Amino acid sequence: MHMTSESTIKIALLQGKAEATPSEAIASTQDKIREAAANGAKIICTQELFTGPYFCTTQNTEAFDLAETLPGPTIEALAPLAKELEVVLILSLFEKRAPGLYHNSAAVIDADGALLGIYRKMHIPQDPAFEEKFYFTPGDTGFKAWDTRYGKIGVIICWDQWYPESARLTALQGAEIIFCPTAIGWLAEEKDELGEAQRHSWKTVQQGHAVANGCYYAAVNRTGHEAPIEFWGTSFVSDYYGQIVSEASTEACEILYADCDRKALEEHRRIWPFFRDRRVDSYDPILKRFDDV
Repeated sequence: MHMTSESTIKIALLQGKAEATPSEAIASTQDKIREAAANGAKIICTQELFTGPYFCTTQNTEAFDLAETLPGPTIEALAPLAKELEVVLILSLFEKRAPGLYHNSAAVIDADGALLGIYRKMHIPQDPAFEEKFYFTPGDTGFKAWDTRYGKIGVIICWDQWYPESARLTALQGAEIIFCPTAIGWLAEEKDELGEAQRHSWKTVQQGHAVANGCYYAAVNRTGHEAPIEFWGTSFVSDYYGQIVSEASTEACEILYADCDRKALEEHRRIWPFFRDRRVDSYDPILKRFDDV
């Protein structure tokens, strides 16, 4: 694999509403990938579970029919496009691993169309309208990063974003950019009282991951209303100071772009050397559920 010597890499996040069927979602995503590539994007990431509606609002065994083996139809449809356009793709998919064993996964495809690997969502939530424990087995891939043509990237998924350990362990794999496909929004009964606080927390914790790990961080959310959830969009890219360098709207379907300067990131890590000063000899208690014994 040839890695580019370019310092600045443009990335693109595909924020959109749910398409009714996988075939419609794939066709729409192909168009968006072509548009993003024409505008100079080299790494392109979808929102979480982009091939259809967010089915986890209820517990329904028929929804398991939406899952696909990896590699499967979606990768087969989009990997040739990655090769044709010479772009890296991050695809968030519902994976059927075996009968009764399903994951919320992300496939990373390099700019030559090769499947570099799969990340399986490690933290699985269970909340009203987010019935994910019914569908998804916790991931067993560990936290991962991959050398792509345009730099080393890592992927975490949605609920992972609340855990500093997710971003830390991904960064310790060498990730210069952490991508986070997500599906998060407001419930009507909470929005007036807690809506802005919830979204503020969501943005702030992820900006903190960028600071603590000296990396770029890209969160891509869906938008639109899928009862009972109003997805809040607001996809964004943070730099290593935690500054939001690019942010999407709440409601619009759009492609969000950002330039990530790998050379500037390396210079930053030289003067804010958080990895150097970690006390790895003192962190054993973090492996306990709670340090009360």
